[in-house]
Amino acid sequence: MDLKQIASFVKIEHTLFSLPFVFIGALMAGDPTYAQYFWILIAAVGARGLAMGLNRIIDRNIDAANPRTANRHLASGSMSLKTAWILCGIFLGMLVLGAGMLNPLCLYLSPIPVIAFVVYPYLKRFTWLCHWWLGGCLALAPAGAWVAITGEISSNSWYPDLLYVSLGVLIWIAAFDLGYAQMDVESDKKNGVKSFPATFTPPVTMAAMLVSMPLWAVAFSIVSPAGTLISLGFVTTVLVAAGNNFQDWWFRAHASTGWILLLAMQL
Repeated sequence: MDLKQIASFVKIEHTLFSLPFVFIGALMAGDPTYAQYFWILIAAVGARGLAMGLNRIIDRNIDAANPRTANRHLASGSMSLKTAWILCGIFLGMLVLGAGMLNPLCLYLSPIPVIAFVVYPYLKRFTWLCHWWLGGCLALAPAGAWVAITGEISSNSWYPDLLYVSLGVLIWIAAFDLGYAQMDVESDKKNGVKSFPATFTPPVTMAAMLVSMPLWAVAFSIVSPAGTLISLGFVTTVLVAAGNNFQDWWFRAHASTGWILLLAMQL
Protein backbone atom coordinates (compact mmCIF):
# COMPACT_ATOMS: atom_id res chain seq x y z
CA MET A 1 0.00 0.00 0.00
CA ASP A 2 1.47 3.37 -1.02
CA LEU A 3 1.14 6.81 0.52
CA LYS A 4 -1.44 7.86 -2.07
CA GLN A 5 -3.76 5.04 -1.01
CA ILE A 6 -3.29 5.87 2.67
CA ALA A 7 -4.03 9.55 1.98
CA SER A 8 -7.16 8.55 0.08
CA PHE A 9 -8.28 6.19 2.86
CA VAL A 10 -8.11 8.87 5.55
CA LYS A 11 -9.27 11.70 3.26
CA ILE A 12 -6.14 13.70 3.95
CA GLU A 13 -7.72 16.78 2.36
CA HIS A 14 -10.17 16.97 5.27
CA THR A 15 -7.21 17.95 7.46
CA LEU A 16 -7.72 21.40 5.91
CA PHE A 17 -10.61 21.88 8.33
CA SER A 18 -8.86 21.21 11.64
CA LEU A 19 -5.22 22.15 11.01
CA PRO A 20 -5.61 25.95 10.86
CA PHE A 21 -7.56 25.89 14.11
CA VAL A 22 -4.80 23.84 15.70
CA PHE A 23 -2.40 26.65 14.84
CA ILE A 24 -4.92 29.29 15.90
CA GLY A 25 -5.31 27.63 19.31
CA ALA A 26 -1.54 27.47 19.72
CA LEU A 27 -1.09 31.13 18.82
CA MET A 28 -3.89 32.19 21.16
CA ALA A 29 -2.10 30.36 23.98
CA GLY A 30 1.24 32.08 23.57
CA ASP A 31 4.35 32.05 21.42
CA PRO A 32 4.95 28.44 20.27
CA THR A 33 8.45 27.20 19.54
CA TYR A 34 9.29 25.33 16.34
CA ALA A 35 9.55 22.12 18.35
CA GLN A 36 6.06 22.65 19.76
CA TYR A 37 4.70 23.31 16.30
CA PHE A 38 6.29 20.08 15.09
CA TRP A 39 4.85 17.87 17.83
CA ILE A 40 1.46 19.58 17.60
CA LEU A 41 1.45 18.78 13.88
CA ILE A 42 2.38 15.13 14.56
CA ALA A 43 -0.41 14.80 17.13
CA ALA A 44 -2.95 16.60 14.91
CA VAL A 45 -2.22 14.47 11.84
CA GLY A 46 -2.38 11.35 14.00
CA ALA A 47 -5.70 12.39 15.51
CA ARG A 48 -7.18 13.22 12.11
CA GLY A 49 -6.03 9.95 10.56
CA LEU A 50 -7.29 7.95 13.53
CA ALA A 51 -10.69 9.64 13.41
CA MET A 52 -11.18 8.88 9.74
CA GLY A 53 -9.78 5.36 10.03
CA LEU A 54 -12.14 4.46 12.87
CA ASN A 55 -15.05 5.99 10.99
CA ARG A 56 -14.26 3.93 7.90
CA ILE A 57 -13.96 0.72 9.93
CA ILE A 58 -17.16 1.20 11.92
CA ASP A 59 -19.16 2.43 8.90
CA ARG A 60 -17.88 -0.08 6.35
CA ASN A 61 -21.25 -1.85 5.97
CA ILE A 62 -23.17 1.43 5.70
CA ASP A 63 -20.65 2.67 3.12
CA ALA A 64 -21.09 -0.53 1.10
CA ALA A 65 -24.86 0.01 0.97
CA ASN A 66 -24.53 3.62 -0.24
CA PRO A 67 -23.86 4.06 -4.00
CA ARG A 68 -21.83 7.22 -3.32
CA THR A 69 -19.48 5.50 -0.88
CA ALA A 70 -19.51 1.91 -2.15
CA ASN A 71 -16.08 2.36 -3.74
CA ARG A 72 -14.37 3.29 -0.48
CA HIS A 73 -11.49 1.02 0.46
CA LEU A 74 -13.14 -1.20 3.07
CA ALA A 75 -16.56 -1.15 1.45
CA SER A 76 -15.16 -2.28 -1.89
CA GLY A 77 -12.61 -4.70 -0.44
CA SER A 78 -9.60 -2.87 -1.92
CA MET A 79 -8.16 -2.66 1.60
CA SER A 80 -8.33 -5.37 4.24
CA LEU A 81 -9.78 -4.72 7.69
CA LYS A 82 -6.44 -5.79 9.19
CA THR A 83 -4.60 -3.12 7.22
CA ALA A 84 -7.11 -0.48 8.32
CA TRP A 85 -6.57 -1.44 11.97
CA ILE A 86 -2.79 -1.28 11.51
CA LEU A 87 -3.11 2.24 10.08
CA CYS A 88 -5.30 3.24 13.03
CA GLY A 89 -2.61 1.90 15.35
CA ILE A 90 0.03 3.99 13.61
CA PHE A 91 -2.11 7.14 13.79
CA LEU A 92 -2.87 6.47 17.46
CA GLY A 93 0.87 6.15 18.05
CA MET A 94 1.43 9.52 16.38
CA LEU A 95 -1.24 11.13 18.56
CA VAL A 96 0.17 9.68 21.79
CA LEU A 97 3.79 10.39 20.84
CA GLY A 98 3.03 13.99 19.89
CA ALA A 99 1.02 14.55 23.07
CA GLY A 100 3.70 12.98 25.24
CA MET A 101 6.45 15.11 23.70
CA LEU A 102 4.47 18.29 24.37
CA ASN A 103 3.69 17.97 28.08
CA PRO A 104 2.30 15.50 30.66
CA LEU A 105 -1.19 17.00 30.64
CA CYS A 106 -1.52 16.51 26.88
CA LEU A 107 -0.60 12.86 27.30
CA TYR A 108 -3.05 12.45 30.17
CA LEU A 109 -5.88 13.98 28.15
CA SER A 110 -5.11 12.17 24.89
CA PRO A 111 -7.79 9.46 25.39
CA ILE A 112 -10.53 12.12 25.21
CA PRO A 113 -10.40 12.65 21.42
CA VAL A 114 -10.05 8.90 20.86
CA ILE A 115 -13.30 8.28 22.79
CA ALA A 116 -15.01 11.10 20.87
CA PHE A 117 -13.91 9.57 17.54
CA VAL A 118 -15.29 6.15 18.46
CA VAL A 119 -18.65 7.53 19.61
CA TYR A 120 -19.39 9.55 16.45
CA PRO A 121 -20.02 6.71 13.94
CA TYR A 122 -22.35 4.97 16.39
CA LEU A 123 -24.15 8.17 17.38
CA LYS A 124 -25.45 8.80 13.86
CA ARG A 125 -27.32 5.52 14.07
CA PHE A 126 -29.46 6.97 16.86
CA THR A 127 -29.76 10.77 16.62
CA TRP A 128 -29.45 13.69 14.22
CA LEU A 129 -27.34 15.42 16.90
CA CYS A 130 -24.43 13.49 15.39
CA HIS A 131 -23.53 16.52 13.26
CA TRP A 132 -22.91 18.61 16.36
CA TRP A 133 -20.94 15.79 17.97
CA LEU A 134 -18.72 15.78 14.89
CA GLY A 135 -18.32 19.53 15.33
CA GLY A 136 -17.33 18.89 18.92
CA CYS A 137 -14.65 16.44 17.78
CA LEU A 138 -13.05 19.13 15.65
CA ALA A 139 -13.56 21.73 18.38
CA LEU A 140 -10.97 19.76 20.34
CA ALA A 141 -8.34 20.98 17.84
CA PRO A 142 -7.88 24.55 19.15
CA ALA A 143 -8.45 23.39 22.74
CA GLY A 144 -5.82 20.68 22.41
CA ALA A 145 -3.30 23.08 20.92
CA TRP A 146 -3.95 25.49 23.78
CA VAL A 147 -3.12 22.78 26.32
CA ALA A 148 -0.07 21.83 24.25
CA ILE A 149 1.39 25.32 24.73
CA THR A 150 0.19 26.21 28.23
CA GLY A 151 0.39 22.77 29.83
CA GLU A 152 -2.51 23.61 32.10
CA ILE A 153 -6.27 24.11 32.25
CA SER A 154 -6.67 25.06 35.91
CA SER A 155 -6.59 28.82 35.37
CA ASN A 156 -9.28 30.81 33.60
CA SER A 157 -6.86 32.13 30.97
CA TRP A 158 -8.67 30.14 28.29
CA TYR A 159 -11.96 31.93 29.02
CA PRO A 160 -13.69 33.40 27.09
CA ASP A 161 -11.63 33.55 23.89
CA LEU A 162 -10.76 29.86 23.52
CA LEU A 163 -14.28 28.84 24.52
CA TYR A 164 -15.80 31.05 21.84
CA VAL A 165 -13.45 29.78 19.14
CA SER A 166 -14.10 26.14 20.07
CA LEU A 167 -17.85 26.70 20.08
CA GLY A 168 -17.47 28.41 16.72
CA VAL A 169 -15.68 25.36 15.31
CA LEU A 170 -18.42 23.10 16.66
CA ILE A 171 -21.19 25.11 15.00
CA TRP A 172 -19.22 25.69 11.80
CA ILE A 173 -18.41 22.02 11.25
CA ALA A 174 -21.97 20.96 12.10
CA ALA A 175 -23.28 23.41 9.49
CA PHE A 176 -20.82 22.10 6.92
CA ASP A 177 -21.81 18.51 7.68
CA LEU A 178 -25.50 19.35 7.26
CA GLY A 179 -24.77 20.48 3.72
CA TYR A 180 -22.57 17.49 3.00
CA ALA A 181 -25.12 15.00 4.37
CA GLN A 182 -27.73 16.13 1.87
CA MET A 183 -26.01 13.93 -0.73
CA ASP A 184 -26.96 10.80 1.19
CA VAL A 185 -30.55 11.45 2.25
CA GLU A 186 -32.13 8.50 0.47
CA SER A 187 -29.37 6.08 1.46
CA ASP A 188 -29.48 7.28 5.07
CA LYS A 189 -33.22 6.72 5.26
CA LYS A 190 -32.87 3.25 3.77
CA ASN A 191 -29.98 2.22 6.03
CA GLY A 192 -31.20 3.72 9.29
CA VAL A 193 -28.72 6.60 9.54
CA LYS A 194 -30.37 9.36 11.57
CA SER A 195 -28.83 12.34 9.84
CA PHE A 196 -30.52 15.72 10.11
CA PRO A 197 -31.35 15.93 6.37
CA ALA A 198 -32.80 12.39 6.47
CA THR A 199 -34.93 13.26 9.51
CA PHE A 200 -36.19 16.70 8.51
CA THR A 201 -37.27 18.40 5.30
CA PRO A 202 -34.81 20.24 2.99
CA PRO A 203 -36.15 23.68 4.04
CA VAL A 204 -35.56 22.82 7.71
CA THR A 205 -32.03 21.66 6.91
CA MET A 206 -31.33 24.83 4.97
CA ALA A 207 -32.72 26.93 7.81
CA ALA A 208 -30.41 25.17 10.29
CA MET A 209 -27.44 25.89 8.03
CA LEU A 210 -28.38 29.55 7.65
CA VAL A 211 -28.94 30.06 11.37
CA SER A 212 -25.54 28.52 12.07
CA MET A 213 -23.63 30.96 9.88
CA PRO A 214 -23.98 34.14 11.98
CA LEU A 215 -23.36 32.10 15.14
CA TRP A 216 -19.98 30.76 14.05
CA ALA A 217 -19.16 34.14 12.51
CA VAL A 218 -19.65 35.90 15.85
CA ALA A 219 -17.58 33.25 17.63
CA PHE A 220 -14.73 33.48 15.10
CA SER A 221 -14.66 37.28 15.31
CA ILE A 222 -12.59 36.73 18.46
CA VAL A 223 -9.77 35.58 16.17
CA SER A 224 -10.13 38.27 13.50
CA PRO A 225 -13.17 40.41 12.63
CA ALA A 226 -11.82 41.06 9.11
CA GLY A 227 -11.03 37.41 8.46
CA THR A 228 -14.43 36.37 9.76
CA LEU A 229 -16.21 38.77 7.42
CA ILE A 230 -14.22 37.47 4.44
CA SER A 231 -14.97 33.86 5.35
CA LEU A 232 -18.64 34.55 5.98
CA GLY A 233 -18.94 36.40 2.68
CA PHE A 234 -17.27 33.55 0.81
CA VAL A 235 -19.51 30.89 2.32
CA THR A 236 -22.62 33.01 1.74
CA THR A 237 -21.68 33.53 -1.90
CA VAL A 238 -21.22 29.79 -2.36
CA LEU A 239 -24.52 29.07 -0.66
CA VAL A 240 -26.35 31.40 -3.00
CA ALA A 241 -24.54 30.89 -6.31
CA ALA A 242 -22.92 27.43 -6.43
CA GLY A 243 -25.80 25.74 -8.25
CA ASN A 244 -25.06 22.24 -9.53
CA ASN A 245 -21.55 22.33 -8.08
CA PHE A 246 -22.84 23.15 -4.61
CA GLN A 247 -21.18 20.23 -2.77
CA ASP A 248 -17.73 20.88 -4.24
CA TRP A 249 -17.85 24.59 -3.57
CA TRP A 250 -19.42 24.06 -0.14
CA PHE A 251 -16.38 21.96 0.75
CA ARG A 252 -13.92 24.50 -0.67
CA ALA A 253 -15.55 27.43 1.07
CA HIS A 254 -15.48 25.78 4.47
CA ALA A 255 -11.99 24.34 3.98
CA SER A 256 -10.72 27.88 3.33
CA THR A 257 -12.39 29.43 6.38
CA GLY A 258 -9.81 28.45 8.99
CA TRP A 259 -6.89 29.40 6.76
CA ILE A 260 -8.40 32.82 6.09
CA LEU A 261 -8.75 33.37 9.83
CA LEU A 262 -5.21 32.17 10.51
CA LEU A 263 -3.80 34.50 7.84
CA ALA A 264 -5.87 37.46 9.07
CA MET A 265 -4.69 36.74 12.61
CA GLN A 266 -1.11 37.46 11.46
CA LEU A 267 -1.93 40.80 9.81
